[in-house]
Amino acid sequence: MKKMLFLAFSLLTAVMVGATTQSAAAQTWPERPVKLIVGFAPGGPTDLIARLLAQQLSAQTGKNFIVENVPGAGGNVGAARAAHSAPDGYTFLVTGGNLTNNQYLFATPGYGLKDFDAVTLAAATPVVLAVNPSVPAHTVKELVEWIRANPGKESFASPGTGTPPQLVGALFTQSQHLDLVHVPFDGGGTAVEATVAGHTPISFGAMAPAVPLIKAGQLRALAVTGKERSPALPDVPTMAEAGFPEVVGVTWTAVAAPAGTPKPIIAKLHDLIVDGLSQPAVKAKLAAMAYAPIGDTPDECTAFFKSELATWGKIIKDAGLKAE
Repeated sequence: MKKMLFLAFSLLTAVMVGATTQSAAAQTWPERPVKLIVGFAPGGPTDLIARLLAQQLSAQTGKNFIVENVPGAGGNVGAARAAHSAPDGYTFLVTGGNLTNNQYLFATPGYGLKDFDAVTLAAATPVVLAVNPSVPAHTVKELVEWIRANPGKESFASPGTGTPPQLVGALFTQSQHLDLVHVPFDGGGTAVEATVAGHTPISFGAMAPAVPLIKAGQLRALAVTGKERSPALPDVPTMAEAGFPEVVGVTWTAVAAPAGTPKPIIAKLHDLIVDGLSQPAVKAKLAAMAYAPIGDTPDECTAFFKSELATWGKIIKDAGLKAE
């Protein structure tokens, strides 16, 4: 009995010492440059938001936060590198929906959600459903009727297979039992340009490239897929307001750490990011990209990751989608 009590006491002491050591390390963190891995080439929204965060974090801490672009395999190369990095608080992943969606799009993505500890969902933007002005539909209900009257003849553009806009389009198609052809492009800009040109009359697209074209009258926006209207298009209803509450989805950017990163460091990084997201200059730069700041807690972000994995995993499997 005494031996068991001694072992229990020793274990408790070790845990307390470990927690104290981690807390002390967090107080002085960061002591050297911190790497933010992005699994895509420079210039895309994930990269731009990562650089915005890096700039703000560097200013807050006086230490360099460096964005490292590691493109390849739809973000898998960078995510795998981050997943297998030392969990010491000096490597993090800035990621989008590829973190969850690629678990179903690729046979062997090289990582799983278990390999990461969530820090925060930094920002999000809805998908916009838009049509070429020649399409005889001014509401989503009219669009559904038009597609049903022309089964298999109409198509929608997206930034690519497995991207959030494409998956929202697949959710729309599946939920309404529509015979609608998907045409993937190599980015949000080319996708909406194809709809402007009339090659693919419907677009489930990224907000940033679509908004100027909508305001110029070259595209007609029917709805956005967030839970609330977008400040970038305040007159455009949500899908719920348009009568399709089941069609909800956003493009998001989050920060994650290699599993096992000390929780006090994750908490400190979370607080720094949330503080940065509250700054007017950061808000303005996100708004220019049609993104809204989020800054949820690590636990909330973990729950969000799991929800995204379940929701879009089913859509991907039902649609038989595979990475191209």
